[in-house]
Amino acid sequence: MSEHQGRPAERPDGDPAPHQAPALPAATVFDALGAEYERAFAGSAAHHASLDRLLEHLAPGSRVLDVGSGTGVPTARRLAAAGHRVVGVDVSPVMTALAARQVPDAEFRCADIRELPWADGEFDAVCVYFSLLQMSRGEQSGLLGRLARAVKPGGRLAVATVPVDVADVSAVFMGQPVVVSSFGEEEFASVVAGAGFAVEERHSVLFTPDHPAAALEPHLFLHGRRI
Repeated sequence: MSEHQGRPAERPDGDPAPHQAPALPAATVFDALGAEYERAFAGSAAHHASLDRLLEHLAPGSRVLDVGSGTGVPTARRLAAAGHRVVGVDVSPVMTALAARQVPDAEFRCADIRELPWADGEFDAVCVYFSLLQMSRGEQSGLLGRLARAVKPGGRLAVATVPVDVADVSAVFMGQPVVVSSFGEEEFASVVAGAGFAVEERHSVLFTPDHPAAALEPHLFLHGRRI
């Protein structure tokens, strides 16, 4: 899965390596990683299972927002292949260009999701797979609230994160210096609920990305319904 505007690094304890370089913007990190990121994460069985659950709830031709769409694989590709109208947003121009080539039936925009205006109820569903982690905790909460308003009442949410209790921690992810923030599992579920989604399913797994510098990561997948 190559769809993230940010995610925690190989150092989940948050201790920066000696002489660590300054953190890079998310767009710079994922421009550098490109297809390498897809190779590392596209094989996540839990991500595909989450998409299976989302697809079960979508009416034919649903309009779906994919936040942090990356290279379009697997989320946008699977949704578009099922006949849904996908709008993907990612801060990385390299990722967005890859996505447009790999998933020509979807629409992709290179932009910061925090800066785009959405009409109330514009979408039937929103996917947020690991795309919050280079945002502050306050930005994550605020964005989830805005996304809730962009989803129709009764519409669906699929969201995933790395559930560790950290705030503005320096780390290294696949060789790239980043600053990450996240919530523990219970707190993240509360943040999602507070944004306006009824949390209906929760699934936790451990996953090791297919990359020489990767380490075991906890992944949390939530599914919810817009209240």
